[in-house]
Amino acid sequence: MPLAALVATALSSREAAEIWPHLAANVLPAALGQTALLLAGVGILCAVIGTGTAWLVTQYEFPGRRSLEWLLALPLALPTYITAYIYVEFLGFNGPLQAALRALTGWRSLRDYWFPDPRNLAGAVVIMALVLYPYVYLSTRALFGIQGASIVEAARTLGAGRARLFWRIGLPLARPALAAGLTLVLLETLNDIGATEYLGVRSLTLSIYTTWLNRGSLAGAAQIACVMLLVVFALIAVEAKLRGQRRFALSARQPRALARKRLHGRDALFAVLACALPVLFGAALPIGYLLVEVLQRDLSSQLDIGLLRLLGNALLLAGTAALLVVGLGIGIVTAGRRGREAWLKPLARLAALGYAVPGTVLALGLLVPLAGFDNAVANASRQFLGLNPGLILIGSGAALVIAYVVRFLAIGISGVESGLARVSPRIDDAARGLGAGGAEILQRLHWPLARPAIAAAALLVFVDGLKELPATLLLRPLNLDTLATVVYGHASRGVFEEGALAALLIILAGLYPAMILARTGASQRG
Repeated sequence: MPLAALVATALSSREAAEIWPHLAANVLPAALGQTALLLAGVGILCAVIGTGTAWLVTQYEFPGRRSLEWLLALPLALPTYITAYIYVEFLGFNGPLQAALRALTGWRSLRDYWFPDPRNLAGAVVIMALVLYPYVYLSTRALFGIQGASIVEAARTLGAGRARLFWRIGLPLARPALAAGLTLVLLETLNDIGATEYLGVRSLTLSIYTTWLNRGSLAGAAQIACVMLLVVFALIAVEAKLRGQRRFALSARQPRALARKRLHGRDALFAVLACALPVLFGAALPIGYLLVEVLQRDLSSQLDIGLLRLLGNALLLAGTAALLVVGLGIGIVTAGRRGREAWLKPLARLAALGYAVPGTVLALGLLVPLAGFDNAVANASRQFLGLNPGLILIGSGAALVIAYVVRFLAIGISGVESGLARVSPRIDDAARGLGAGGAEILQRLHWPLARPAIAAAALLVFVDGLKELPATLLLRPLNLDTLATVVYGHASRGVFEEGALAALLIILAGLYPAMILARTGASQRG
């Protein structure tokens, strides 16, 4: 429905026909070019960092490996826009780094020295990659961890060195996981609006936002959104092609775990640095900077009832969306598992496409049907009851919850599917033969076995809901703010440091779930 409404909005008005030539000549070329460069840069950096660190922690033993294995996933809790705000402040002229440099050298102004400015395309690529690489890291780490020892040992016996073992054995086997992780990275990059706007990158997402709100053209925003959807579908097609060209299979029996090779001296130091630097720049430095800002500016006084209400709004919206996503995921997967109809599985795949739709595009597509529903209910209420209920969905947080559920339903479906994959259909048949009904099978068989995977999916949805900014900015009612919108407002006014406490609360709320996910994935492989 949102996509149909989006296409209709882009094509059905006189304004749409008049504004398209202007967009095609002046807006889309620059936005497409900037978006393509941003996607390429972030994708390459995330592939290098995520795959490289995953290979090191799964194949080698070195000092601190056990801690670094789960610490590498912590940037998952940091929103890209908050990280961008932090690095602009940290690297700015008045920031601690340049201040220390001037104190050491005696320089006084930028005429005396040169310092890189992060507010450009290159800065956006590096900053966003530091936050998004865990998507690649977690997916490739999981696949590297299940590779049988016999494959690697056979390659070593045939004379394969470290580099050849990675390029000829590890990377080809991990290519499906790498493609899936990179697709998530690129979709999250497309979805971003706060970081790209603050860092001066004119992306497609930012063009949708400015065309809709700043220029007041809903039709023009819808047209840019349709172009953006073509980019999304192209990414999905490339990912499917990369996964489908080659297939690899391991032994049907449980593979013997590979004994990690211990590194010494210079090699061990390189491994520690390669794994520690992403943690330092992707999580430790941003969190430390926020803590220092909160303490130095005595922002703890902001922790009043108003800020707690904002925190409660964010937790309520994200928590409600997580519960609905898990509930719908259980229903969809269970129906596909029990049902014999051929159309059930394709319909489940269709329901999971929302994650591929960026938040700005989804908000734009939901606006028309949700407003239509609100107006229909209001008209019927006035006609038959003499009451005016106002905007039921758009005027409350319900529209935001709907947007979160549509966008993150794929996480719930995949989580339930992975949990139920260990339950053989023959067990279901045996339970039915003993007289168990569908509800009893779900309660006594499916839920206990699939609970860890379902809980992990719920945590992921919760963390992503806390960080979601584009849909929240566009669909929230005027009387509803969250921590994310408050941080964005401070940064837009050039006083991000005033929102340091709110930014820290967002990160802390998502940090514990991210730690649980990372440590659970590490412990399951031993």
